[in-house]
Amino acid sequence: MATDVTMPQLGESVTEGTITRWLKKPGDRIAKYEPLCEVATDKVNAEVPATISGTLLEIVAEEGATVEVGQLICRIEEEGSTPSPQPENQGKDSAASSAAAPAGQGDQSMKRRYSPAVLRLAQEHGIDLEKIEGTGRGGRITRKDVLRYIESGKAGASPSADSERIGKKPAAPAGKPAAPEIRVPVAELPAKEGLSVPLEEGDRVVPVTSVRRTIAQRMVTSKHEAPHAWTMVEADVTGLVQLRERLKKEFKEREGISLTYLPFFIKAVVDSLKEFPYLNSVWAGDRIILKKRINISIAVATDDALYVPVIHDADEKSIAGLAKAVHRLAEKTRAGKLTLEDMQGGTFTVNNTGSFGSILSQPIINHPQAAILSVESIVKRPVIKDSMIAIRDMVNLCLSLDHRVLDGLMAGRFLQRVKERVEAYGPDTQI
Repeated sequence: MATDVTMPQLGESVTEGTITRWLKKPGDRIAKYEPLCEVATDKVNAEVPATISGTLLEIVAEEGATVEVGQLICRIEEEGSTPSPQPENQGKDSAASSAAAPAGQGDQSMKRRYSPAVLRLAQEHGIDLEKIEGTGRGGRITRKDVLRYIESGKAGASPSADSERIGKKPAAPAGKPAAPEIRVPVAELPAKEGLSVPLEEGDRVVPVTSVRRTIAQRMVTSKHEAPHAWTMVEADVTGLVQLRERLKKEFKEREGISLTYLPFFIKAVVDSLKEFPYLNSVWAGDRIILKKRINISIAVATDDALYVPVIHDADEKSIAGLAKAVHRLAEKTRAGKLTLEDMQGGTFTVNNTGSFGSILSQPIINHPQAAILSVESIVKRPVIKDSMIAIRDMVNLCLSLDHRVLDGLMAGRFLQRVKERVEAYGPDTQI
C-alpha cells in the first residue's frame, strides 16, 4: 500500500517550503524517521523524515520546487505491503496526457510559475522558458522539461545583441542556495504586474524569495493590524562604555567571543519587563495575554534577509550568558543552521540598529508582540552635566508599541526604567 508524504508544518506561520535536496531516490529502502529530503523555509532549513518504513516509490516534488504545507511531495510503499497494481494502459494514458499538453488543450494555470531550479537552468543555458511546454500540473515547467529541452539541442545558442543579459547575479550568503535572477532579453522585457514603470534596458528582475515574501507579508500585517505609536529617550551610557572597555579583552580571552553592547541593553530590558508585564504581551482579539516567560527576539541581518531568532528565558541569564546566547544565534543565522526552537516563542524584540550607525529609527513591531526596542548608535556628544559642558557617550532608545495594548504612560515609564538601568552601569558592575 502506497502512503503519501506531504510537506509538514515546519514552524509557526510557515505556509510553504522549498525542497533543496532529495536524500533518497525512487527504489531506495527507507527506515521510519529516516530523512527523505532537505527543505528550506523562511525560518529554518530542516529535514523531512519518513513517517513509515518501506520503499520510496515516487518523488512528486522535485528539487527546487516550492511546495505548500500539506501538499504531496512523495509516496512510500509501506514495508510488507503488496505493491499497488497498475493498469496496463496507465503508461499509455500518461503519454497521451503529456502529448495533449503541448497542444495547449490542458490546464495552463501554472505555466509561468517557475521553481528556482528551473530558473537557474534557464539562466545557465540561455533558455527562453516561453518556448518550453510544461508537463507538470497545470502546465508547470519542471526541471525535467528543461533538461529534455537542453538535450534536444535547442538550447545553448549565444544571445544576440538584442538579447544581452541584464546585470550580474548577486552572490549568495554562505550556506544558502542562491536566489536565481531572471535575466530577460531586452527586446522581450514584459510588462511586470504591479510595477508602475516599464522595464528598461539595464534593469534587473530579481524574483522574490520565500524569505523576502514572508518578511513583506509580516511587515504589512503588523502595520495594518497594530496601530503603531513610538517614543524615544536618550541615555548617558558613559559608564557602560568604560565598563566594556575594561572587560572586553579579558572576556575575549576567557570566552573566545567579543563582548558587545547588546547584552547590556537586553539585560536592562528584561529586568524592566518584569516591572511592566504589559510590554511582554500579545494582542489576542478580545483579550490581552501577558506572557509568563521573557523570550527576547533579536534581529540578525544576512545579505539577503532579516531573521529574528529568540533568546529563551532571557531573564534567567546574566550579561555574560546573554552575550553567549547572542553570539550563538548570530553564528547559527549566518551559517543557515537555525532550528525551529531558535525561531519560536519570542515575547519582546530588541533591535540593534546602532550597529549600522543609525542614530534614530522607528522599528516595526514583530507581530503579534506588543512592542519592540531599537538601540541606536552610541556617539560622543557635548551635554550639560552638573551645570557644566561635558563630553559624554550618548545613545537613543526608540520604542514602537501596539496602541491597542499599551498607552503612552506605561510605555514611557518602561522606557524610563530601561534608561535608568543602562545609565547605572559603571566600571564596577558585575556581568
